[in-house]
Amino acid sequence: MKQLTRPARLAPGARVAVVAPSGPVPEERLQAGLDVLRGWDLDPVVAPHVLDRHAEFGYLAGRDADRAVDFQNAWCDPSVDAVLCARGGYGAQRMADLLDWDAMRAAGPKVFVGFSDITVLHEAFAARLGLATLHGPMAAGIDFLKNAAAQEHLRATLFAPETVRTITSGGTALVPGRARGVTLGGCLSLLAAELGTPHARASAAGGLLCLEDVGEETYRLDRYLTQLLRAGWFQGVRGVLLGSWEECSAYAEVRPMLADRLGALGVPVAEGFGFGHCAGALTIPFGVAAELDAGAGTLTLDEPALC
Repeated sequence: MKQLTRPARLAPGARVAVVAPSGPVPEERLQAGLDVLRGWDLDPVVAPHVLDRHAEFGYLAGRDADRAVDFQNAWCDPSVDAVLCARGGYGAQRMADLLDWDAMRAAGPKVFVGFSDITVLHEAFAARLGLATLHGPMAAGIDFLKNAAAQEHLRATLFAPETVRTITSGGTALVPGRARGVTLGGCLSLLAAELGTPHARASAAGGLLCLEDVGEETYRLDRYLTQLLRAGWFQGVRGVLLGSWEECSAYAEVRPMLADRLGALGVPVAEGFGFGHCAGALTIPFGVAAELDAGAGTLTLDEPALC
């Protein structure tokens, strides 16, 4: 797995588009997120359909076609320096095939931020555009709005990425060791759901794989991991970073299952890495070469996340 193209860092005054590829966005949370972005001296613009709700399926932020048009127009707008997702939920899979990936490739690299359901788009950006992305807090996410640590880590990554080249989790080693590779991953259930689609890579070979999830019972997490293992998707992976398991079964129950499913890979596995659906979530760049030290709980990037 090779390092992907890194987009340029942001500067004061940069124009950032806020889009809603997945679930519906509460207006008050959106406004609060825009205030945070303006406080960073950014110029946020809201895509036209961000506050839409699908007439029939209330779990979607409007129609698939409208969400796709918003996303593509934001990405292809030469005045936009970054595209930030408002929230996750569900829906990115439904619009991914509606995007004109050739046009988006022609628009050139820019910063893309999101997580959770946005895992689908992280995979697509890697597979279709060869572009590094940021797995990080979203503009209308409640954990982002209420947590200064999450805000500061994302802000530093966007504006001064050289200051966060070593990401320190405070976690421990499920399987000790050090490994080098290229970062990738996201929400476990979405990675499993993307198997066999045209927007996902064939395997995690050569990668430092980041995994997290929310609201899943242990047997479901087991199922997702087992599906990926049986499909050969883990073959050649160099190391694994485990983030948060918020609202899943108790971690005392989840941990032995993770050890059982991942321990046989023979690679370092770091747990408690502090990214995903948790307070103070770290921003993790995907598509960059790095070294994992599972015992120290650190991920050290070869280069800053953004140019």
